[in-house]
Amino acid sequence: MGGATAGVAAAAARARRRVIGHFMSRGAVSADKAVSFTPHWRMETRFFERMCENGIIVAASDDSWYIDVAKLEVYQRSRRKRMRIVLAGLATALAAGIGIGLLG
Repeated sequence: MGGATAGVAAAAARARRRVIGHFMSRGAVSADKAVSFTPHWRMETRFFERMCENGIIVAASDDSWYIDVAKLEVYQRSRRKRMRIVLAGLATALAAGIGIGLLG
């Protein structure tokens, strides 16, 4: 089960990097610099759709898109904050487990 979860997490991270990288590497950060995008995998499609729903990737004319950099930064800060909370929780659980092991 852990391997499957790690695989899904790795696929999600790869999709996130590929989708955001596609737009950023082409400088698609405003409507006049919008570019087309065709997802190659289902994970990319899901991530792309989620970013569109959240207004991070914005539709321009003629089936082209761009990234709203301000919203992307808010998303990335929120993501980092969630990761810090998860890591702090894991560290606390690990410390508690070690403490119980030393006391028991």
